[in-house]
Amino acid sequence: MASQSNVSEPASTDPSVAKRRVARPGHQRLPLILLAVGALILGLSLINPPAGRFSWSLEVVPGLIGVAVMIGTYKKLPLSHWIYISVFIHILILNYGGIYTYAETPLGNWAKDTFHFARNHYDRIGHIALGVFPCFIIREVLLRLTPLQRGGWLYFLVVSVVLAIAAFWELLEWWVTLIVAGDKGTAFLGTQGDVWDAQWDMFLAQLGAMIALPLLGRLHDRSMAKVFVNE
Repeated sequence: MASQSNVSEPASTDPSVAKRRVARPGHQRLPLILLAVGALILGLSLINPPAGRFSWSLEVVPGLIGVAVMIGTYKKLPLSHWIYISVFIHILILNYGGIYTYAETPLGNWAKDTFHFARNHYDRIGHIALGVFPCFIIREVLLRLTPLQRGGWLYFLVVSVVLAIAAFWELLEWWVTLIVAGDKGTAFLGTQGDVWDAQWDMFLAQLGAMIALPLLGRLHDRSMAKVFVNE
């Protein structure tokens, strides 16, 4: 009688199989809480923003479009809690800038007066945030949906995409300024007299991503490991 073979079939080497994941039960609780709290804050902010609702919408609506995409793709691509917390913080930063305009935020004016800055630097904080927070969305999507592994190429691609987003944002500011006449367009552009404002904005977004990825990448990895289980 022939003996049965104990050799098991080799594991699949298909990257899409290896990286296929589903969210743990209860994963949606935190995103729903953040969504509810964020909606409440944004709703209250719209009651009577000093800069006006139109200026507020110019600053905040692009971020809300991203949130809508995440909601629409949640069933097929639930992201880690790290991402949802990052997006929540980023929306708060956008919202604060939208309420007052970035050049007139009370926090930025306080820092300007206290430390004798030449300008309100909240705009700079906003563009650093444009690099720090979205870079992890890009990182997670690339890790989960492509064969890319952690390393130099992943780092390079994430930073490159962040820089592309920052450049597109500067183009968007330019287009809005051309279309929207008067103070609204100028306030959205927010150069505060700096001829190199667009270059500074792109550089700071890139710098934010370059620093955040090596500094916080392991925390992001832990968040993905805690939230997801293999199918």
